[in-house]
Amino acid sequence: MKFTYGKQDKLKSKKAIEQLFIEGVSVSSYPLRMVFLKKEHQGEFPIQLGISIPKKRIPKAVGRNRVKRVLREVYRFHKFEFSEGMDDKYIAMLLYLDGKEWTQEKLAVKMKKLAEKFHEKIAES
Repeated sequence: MKFTYGKQDKLKSKKAIEQLFIEGVSVSSYPLRMVFLKKEHQGEFPIQLGISIPKKRIPKAVGRNRVKRVLREVYRFHKFEFSEGMDDKYIAMLLYLDGKEWTQEKLAVKMKKLAEKFHEKIAES
């Protein structure tokens, strides 16, 4: 089990991102919101994830980059919680909703809750 967040794990396609926000389903655990959609992709891991921090929430690039770095690290450690028992492939976008930075420990707790809600939502459909 590799705890990596490499090139194949990242969502980069503009078409896929547009389709995701039009057709996707969302779950949230404040300050995180995840929009996901069942869609085939080329990656080996079942989920391709993109991370976004709105400029409106955190206006300075330094702050946005720090939050992105922390979110990538937290996701990297918890990504197998998202993929447990999944047969299908998904694309997803992780959005940060707060205007201030949270600690890595608090975000880890929220990421676990988000993974639970993600599995509940998949089980419904």
